[in-house]
Amino acid sequence: MITRHFIDVDHADGSTRRVHYRMAGSGPPLLVVHQSPRSSAEYIPLIERWADHFTIIAPDTPGFGDSQALPHERPECADYADAVIAFLDALGLGQVAAYGFHSGAIILVTAARRAPGRFSAIACGGYAIWTEAEKADFGARYTPPFLPQPYGEHLAWLWGRVLEQSWFFPWYRAEPGSRLGVAHADPARVQPIVMECLSAGDSFSKGYAAVLRANRDVPPPGAPTPPVLILAYDGDPLKAHLARLGEVPDSWRIAPVETPADLEAEALAWLLAHPAPMAMPRPNLVDEGFVPVAAAGFDGLLHWKGAGDLFVHAPGSALSAAPGGCLAIDLPGHGLSDLWASAPADLSGWADVVLDALVSLNVRPARVMGAGWSDGLAALVAGRLGAVHAPQPQPAGRAEDWLAQGLPDLTPDWAGTHLLKAWRMVRAETCFDPWFAPSAAHARPFDPADLAPEALAVRHLALMRASAAQPYLAACLAPLLDGAA
Repeated sequence: MITRHFIDVDHADGSTRRVHYRMAGSGPPLLVVHQSPRSSAEYIPLIERWADHFTIIAPDTPGFGDSQALPHERPECADYADAVIAFLDALGLGQVAAYGFHSGAIILVTAARRAPGRFSAIACGGYAIWTEAEKADFGARYTPPFLPQPYGEHLAWLWGRVLEQSWFFPWYRAEPGSRLGVAHADPARVQPIVMECLSAGDSFSKGYAAVLRANRDVPPPGAPTPPVLILAYDGDPLKAHLARLGEVPDSWRIAPVETPADLEAEALAWLLAHPAPMAMPRPNLVDEGFVPVAAAGFDGLLHWKGAGDLFVHAPGSALSAAPGGCLAIDLPGHGLSDLWASAPADLSGWADVVLDALVSLNVRPARVMGAGWSDGLAALVAGRLGAVHAPQPQPAGRAEDWLAQGLPDLTPDWAGTHLLKAWRMVRAETCFDPWFAPSAAHARPFDPADLAPEALAVRHLALMRASAAQPYLAACLAPLLDGAA
């Protein structure tokens, strides 16, 4: 089973940064570092395949996934490498083997140059050696700032940019000579990358830029270095870079391969041949994490944060909407919690999941509050706990209309219009109640700060992540619809 965790990492400059990571398996420790702009989630299939051989630790790099960004205006590759070492320090791991792909490989090689004794071996899927002309071109065009815009303009740009990076390399050079052989228009392949870019925000451009302008960090022969394997497969633009590596230390090996499967097999064999000493990570305790829950047909991890009164978020929202000073849980299929393959149609099952999480956390809140249509679930949980229910106003409009129109269909389409649809919803719900009936009669008071693009982006991301929003909304509305009948 892959578990998920948070840890607070101290850096040499005195700052502390919260890092999210995945872990699975048994055996010697293996650190895996993802490419930009992805997260450790991209390694889930690999973690499942390699967990029989290693205790695999997969952090989200600074600013990506669910890890906090570095406190630098213009971070460099060395800063990301130092963050890797600080993460190992926080876990109490002296030495690990490591695997990285593309920018993950670049970060690891730089980390090994700066702290060679921390790695028993490194396997790399591609390693970029950019020319000065390429660095100048990428610096000017590859990673423009990525900031939310008032009317969602950034979403149209992002979808097109991620889609067309399978058509051309670099993505912005739309010309015959830059075509790739892996072009597609598959929303199922574009959506995960887009979601991770939305999660990263402007760290998307900063982190990418840092590795694109990084200098060749290959140690000279005779310098201290762990054994390093650098591979690249057919179709990878970095395969041509193998010939650019030049002279490498004797303990290094450079090998072209034909397929991604060949790359994985070669990397695994290399890492098995150079294991790190057996050691288990020793994480510190933080006020955030993931708790396993098995109730009402749900069997997975729920994300929680904070302490105190319990806050129950609305359908399509997440614990990011919680006020300060309370305990909040991302319900199944919301926020960072696991999906719910078959969510129940009644609130009782949702309450079972929440109560099971509270038992696992060994907490018993004295007060429970909801938000929007979740007030019914808050009342049910409070009743079962013997806690105080703090009633909250419910949205305006008929339950029938909310069931029909309250949450739009956000199934990804090849043109990316689902992103804009969700943005229009969070913008409209700031100004009107209900959001789908914008008129003077349904105007609601609001703080202009709530329409700031940065504020909208938080709510937009929560809505885009809410795969179980529709069944949760239906369960919240069911008692009202039954009463009307």
